[in-house]
Amino acid sequence: MIRKGTYVLFLRFRDDVETEVGSLGRIFLKAGDYCYVGSAMGGLDQRLSRHLKHQKNKRWHIDYLTSICDDMCAYEHEGPSPSECELARLMVSLGSVPAAKGFGCSDCDCQTHLFRVDVKTVEKALEAEKMTVFFDRRAVSEGQ
Repeated sequence: MIRKGTYVLFLRFRDDVETEVGSLGRIFLKAGDYCYVGSAMGGLDQRLSRHLKHQKNKRWHIDYLTSICDDMCAYEHEGPSPSECELARLMVSLGSVPAAKGFGCSDCDCQTHLFRVDVKTVEKALEAEKMTVFFDRRAVSEGQ
């Protein structure tokens, strides 16, 4: 069974980072915590398991950051709502700072899907959208 939904991927950088991000060019991120909001209508387990690997071919903007971040974790919401754009608007309304214009939002009108965050903002967003810690359910299904 393919699970569809939206997710929030949290990234931590212990040091400032300057890196190439595909068509966006070079971006600079100060050391700290960031979140990326996305959707996986083709499968949460496949998408998030891929995002959580450091080694991979770079396909999406987020791949450039997940390959160099110091720590990461993911939260998910199964189902069609909220959309990734609704999650992006929620992050802004809670005071998160847009981190890189055009990041992860080439298919919508959002300014960005990458935000600099603090722990309290993260907790509010996760609670508001009833998001849960991601774990790959394919492994559980295959073991039955």
